[in-house]
Amino acid sequence: MSEEKCGSGGILLAFLAGGLVGAGLALLYAPASGRETREKITGMAEDLKKKTEQLSGDVKQKVEGFVEEERSVLKAAYDAGRDAMNREKARFAEVAPPE
Repeated sequence: MSEEKCGSGGILLAFLAGGLVGAGLALLYAPASGRETREKITGMAEDLKKKTEQLSGDVKQKVEGFVEEERSVLKAAYDAGRDAMNREKARFAEVAPPE
């Protein structure tokens, strides 16, 4: 399951990178003055920065949610194991002969 998520993320990242490269090349080869092209590139860089920050925030939230979910699963497993151990201790204490 984690391989599917990683693969989808890789495909999305490759798609975004290809789109950015294509847009950059389109700007460089478009008939515009140097100033206009620099302004467009600056605007694209700012947009990319905003999108990257948003994406990193989304990834951070997903990772935090995953960690919290795994933590609760591990705590539940630990509690269940501790309860089972206490039950077995009590059962053996009833069966053990007095010393």
